[in-house]
Amino acid sequence: MNFALILFFVLLLTFAGWLADRLYFAPRRREASRQALAVFDAQAAHRGAGEAGAIAAERDALRARIERQPWWLEYTAGLFPVIAVVFGLRSFVAEPFKIPSESMLPTLFVGDLILVNKYTYGIRLPVLNTKVLNVGSPERGDVMVFRFPSDPSIDYIKRVVGLPGDRIAYRDNRLSVNGKPVPLVEEAKFEDRRRLLLYPQFSEALGQQPYRILTDTTRPSPISPNERFPSFDRCRYQDGGVECTVPQGHYYVLGDNRENSLDSRYWGFVPEQNIVGKAFFIWMNFSDFSRIGSFR
Repeated sequence: MNFALILFFVLLLTFAGWLADRLYFAPRRREASRQALAVFDAQAAHRGAGEAGAIAAERDALRARIERQPWWLEYTAGLFPVIAVVFGLRSFVAEPFKIPSESMLPTLFVGDLILVNKYTYGIRLPVLNTKVLNVGSPERGDVMVFRFPSDPSIDYIKRVVGLPGDRIAYRDNRLSVNGKPVPLVEEAKFEDRRRLLLYPQFSEALGQQPYRILTDTTRPSPISPNERFPSFDRCRYQDGGVECTVPQGHYYVLGDNRENSLDSRYWGFVPEQNIVGKAFFIWMNFSDFSRIGSFR
């Protein structure tokens, strides 16, 4: 389901109702109210001065009844300002997402409700996702939300490890960028409270800030492509790993839970036009309120 497209159609519908009300229906209601009040005032002139308070209340009630929007305009014209604000914030400022899988453990947990910055990587037209203002670009180490290349109706979240032109190698559960292995610092084991298991945990740094990943360097996992993806010839799959050169206008992404993530190792590169934004804040997790806060 393309929620952005649905919201856009709702915006158009409510705008049409708001515009019709402003230009046609509201003036007709005001004119009907003016005529009805003129008749009411003529009739009220014959009533006693002691009824002034009751006359004013009746007059106000009559105006309110005649000038009130019908129900179908309340749910279109009346909602347009709210829908416009929501659409604007969601399109240009921040968009909420829910983490559905464990592919980004230990950074993000299932059930985390996150916010995604929509302007860090440039201002894009809603629905079309076309960049109209170049503010910035993804950097190595960013946690990025993007539309899955094979099915753009699905949103994915992974960590950027390769920029356009980079040579990325992943062999024996070790990452290298442009021929330089990315250092791993062993950390305390990660406790999976859902399964009551412990997993090897390491600190890795591609950008300014280190982050943690889950991987077992003593038990390398085989890697093979799920499909023949675009620019497939830029990758070489061998026993124990894969090496790719990232095409211009594309990015290479991995999940932090390295042995449990379906990412660029299996389906290829993320085109620049598929980028949604940079994930930066957990605003709620109803199972664990301590999860609320920023992350890297």
